[in-house]
Amino acid sequence: MARSMNRDVGKVLVSTTGVAALLVGLILLNVILSHANIRWDATEDRIYSLSEGTKNILHDLVEPVSIKFFYSKSNRNVPSNMKLYARRVREFLAEYEHVSGGKVTVRMYDPKPDSDEEEWAQRYGLRGVPAGGGEKIYCGLVFLAADREEPYDLLDPGRENLLEYDITRIILQLQSTNRKVLGVISTLPVFGEPAPFDPRRSRVPSEPWAFVTELKKTYTVRRIPVTAERIDEDVDLLMVIHPRQLPRKLLYAVDQFVLGGGNAMVFVDPFCLSDRNPGSRSFMSPPASSLPGLFRAWGISMEERKAVADLDQPTRLRSGGKLEVNPMWISARGKVFNGEDVITSRLESMLFPVAGAIRKRAGSPHQFEPLVSTGRNAALLDVFKAALGADAVRRDFPAAGDRYHLAVRIHGRFKTAFPGGPPEEKQDKGPAKKRETGKPVRLTEAKRPSTIIVVGDADLLSDRFFLQRSRILGFNVRRIFNDNLNFVANACEILAGGEHLVGLRSRGTFDRPFTTVLALQREARAKWLSKEKELVRKVEETNRKLRELEKEKDAAQRLLLSPEQEAEIARFREEKRRIRRELKEVRKNLRADIERLGARLKAVNIFLMPLLVSLAGAAYALYRRRRMKGA
Repeated sequence: MARSMNRDVGKVLVSTTGVAALLVGLILLNVILSHANIRWDATEDRIYSLSEGTKNILHDLVEPVSIKFFYSKSNRNVPSNMKLYARRVREFLAEYEHVSGGKVTVRMYDPKPDSDEEEWAQRYGLRGVPAGGGEKIYCGLVFLAADREEPYDLLDPGRENLLEYDITRIILQLQSTNRKVLGVISTLPVFGEPAPFDPRRSRVPSEPWAFVTELKKTYTVRRIPVTAERIDEDVDLLMVIHPRQLPRKLLYAVDQFVLGGGNAMVFVDPFCLSDRNPGSRSFMSPPASSLPGLFRAWGISMEERKAVADLDQPTRLRSGGKLEVNPMWISARGKVFNGEDVITSRLESMLFPVAGAIRKRAGSPHQFEPLVSTGRNAALLDVFKAALGADAVRRDFPAAGDRYHLAVRIHGRFKTAFPGGPPEEKQDKGPAKKRETGKPVRLTEAKRPSTIIVVGDADLLSDRFFLQRSRILGFNVRRIFNDNLNFVANACEILAGGEHLVGLRSRGTFDRPFTTVLALQREARAKWLSKEKELVRKVEETNRKLRELEKEKDAAQRLLLSPEQEAEIARFREEKRRIRRELKEVRKNLRADIERLGARLKAVNIFLMPLLVSLAGAAYALYRRRRMKGA
């Protein structure tokens, strides 16, 4: 009996000691890990780890870079989301320090009110947000390399998904003083507009579009007016946006730029929603743009007044107070991006509102590479259908769809689109050479190969199609909700002669759609469309029969319905009720399928982990019981 009691007491002491040791061990482990820079990135795209591109740039650094992190850590008014963001920045900067092998150093500063640190933050140009009591909240970086410095405000947590790109971009810029020159020709107000004159009220000028502001961080962006007759020789990359009714002299300048070996990006549009020109807002003269002459010389074409509708990739829109799924607003996702091209391989989603299709002309010798395409169930429709709503688009959709290209890359030695010479000039016969007047040599064939990216939509550059702005707790927050901007930035990076930053921009940053739900909705829409077409066919058939019966009646009886007509109308009404019941059944089944799928997902998310833990605990308890019995 005493031996049994001693054994029980010993078990209790061992158990108590074990629990105490476990608690002490957990506390010590927590303290150690809180001071250690140990992280495990479990995300699919490894968005919390430095990319290979950044690692290569840090490995090749010539000038050491010092980063000063100004953050109002001691300010009690800092919002919780800003605290988490600042911690994330600090952890990320520690990664830069570690990977660079000492070439990048980071120092933290807490700019308290009236302190030297606050004075330095203001001197570097960092902005502070008023936080009450005369205090300001600072959160920003200052990059120093040799005699160059670059401030960078971190007051927008919405740019967290671009944190690595922004930091690496600035580090790369500090290593070189020469910026590439990006020339922009646009009939859209991408550089902003002056405030319209109004004597009754003060007007604020519009800001440049977000993509221009973003590109200015990396390039010298130069505006080329539509009255220009030549492209400056120092322009490294040319961007042509919505070339609506450009003068022929400017078109000739673009032609000569490409023949001189220059690379270009061209954004044309069969119906530009961002064109504010009052004279172009009718369907008889839609706000379209194209370059038919240059396109012929480049071996491509775009059918004017035709836009692509894609039943596989529609966009949910609010129209007339209700939500509709419009196939002419294409939400490109997944496999429609060229996975083999560095420009598009890491993109997740893009929005193309009413876009045209780019095709390769028969017999063209130039390389033609699609970058973004539609699904297999797409068609070319008249652009005016974009304003008639999604139902009209689906009713007129052909039975057999096809695949079209929304953005392409062409490469080769191009020939001039002006074989007769410059517009409004007569060329003297003889050897082509620079004239005494200083005019450049006229080129009829390219000196060296050029690369041109052509996109069938210009609206994707507009802020409202990729950017949401809001103000939260006094902070201006921007949320980029697709890859439109990343596509432009990647393309500019490649065409301007480098690919250092490509792949750093789009790393698991956007909402991922429920692909199974989208497939269910597509299937339901197809059934709905089939029933709707059947109903329209029944209406037409009934009207035809009524007209035939009307012809058989005497003139005096044509105001009265015959028994045959009444029977035909009754039969049609019964068919209409049947089809409507079937349409309701389609909607009902769709909702039921989605609800069942949601219930399964909830069950997995709520019960799977507790179930696994319970099973593991039961297995461990069974193991201990067997072990104790064996002892």
